[in-house]
Amino acid sequence: MMRLAVPAFLLLAACTTTAATEQSDARDRARMTRALAGLVPGEPLRCIRRDQFNEIRTFDGTILYVAGRGRMWRNDVVGHCEGLRRGDILVSKTFGGQYCDGDIIQTRSPMGGVLSGSCSLGKFTPYTRDKGR
Repeated sequence: MMRLAVPAFLLLAACTTTAATEQSDARDRARMTRALAGLVPGEPLRCIRRDQFNEIRTFDGTILYVAGRGRMWRNDVVGHCEGLRRGDILVSKTFGGQYCDGDIIQTRSPMGGVLSGSCSLGKFTPYTRDKGR
């Protein structure tokens, strides 16, 4: 009887974890959709300067660099930075005062600074307020 109980428990735990991850992904997509609502995407850029934005918002696989309510840049990272979904600390080594596609970033846990992921930046798609609104 015990032989059947352990695999059944593990299967149930895996299903619960998958459902929780799917709910988290749906919440992330909804948050990002709200953040980009009313903004129009432009042509992707290779680099942005560090002084162009004042806030960073992270989602699973995506970083938004926010300059204000009417301007931000979306960056879909290459690879998987596990910590983006959890809001871990972003660490990057940039040169010349700008972030460019291909730059390596890492995520670190706020508790103890443990490395939680590593990936590279993609192109920066600018989003701006639609002038007709």
